[in-house]
Amino acid sequence: MPTTYGFYWSFFHRQGTIGPPTGKQGAGRTRNAPHEEGVEAQLKNYPALVLNADFQPLNYFPLSTWSWQSAIKAVILDRVSILSEYDLFIHSPSCKFRLPSVIALKEYIPINRYPAFTRFNVFLRDRFRCLYCSAPFDSEDLTFDHVVPRSHGGRTTWTNVVSACGYCNIRKGGRTPAQSGMYPMTQPLRPTTYELRENGRAFPPNYLHESWRDYLYWDTELEQS
Repeated sequence: MPTTYGFYWSFFHRQGTIGPPTGKQGAGRTRNAPHEEGVEAQLKNYPALVLNADFQPLNYFPLSTWSWQSAIKAVILDRVSILSEYDLFIHSPSCKFRLPSVIALKEYIPINRYPAFTRFNVFLRDRFRCLYCSAPFDSEDLTFDHVVPRSHGGRTTWTNVVSACGYCNIRKGGRTPAQSGMYPMTQPLRPTTYELRENGRAFPPNYLHESWRDYLYWDTELEQS
């Protein structure tokens, strides 16, 4: 049967908004009761998948999700449509909500043609591989390498920066590709947002709620459940 957390909705619902009280609004209130903390921790396991108005995920990697508080706030403000729900309820004295598991924006958010130039997006463009040895790495084990070093006039741009493992980065040092004999396996280019989005499809999360699977398309085999 669906689970209902009655007090918890009252705990988070203040002055017509959803979220933990801040400033004077939360003064003098104890929020560290073990039961409340346990419920709060459990509800963090119920995020909502967020789709654009065209029913496509805003992001694949990281996957576009909202906390249950943000999802319900958007529902109350009539900014999203609920496409699927969890078997879990929260309620206040006057209303009751089933937690949404998939929501779609009612107003389409235009997607920029080109993504921001960030370290993470460089790693995603290169599919989290060192472009010198081609080995895959977690993001925390990759570095940001200038193909033409800055000491040789190289710039920090999409076309002169690649993902590199620590070993290859140290081995190449401050030398040019010609000096080191180390060339990127693929030419670094400025990706489009669509290309990064497609790359993100190769990295599905470890867990996907069953209700999300109809709206997501991955390039790798999903674990059956």
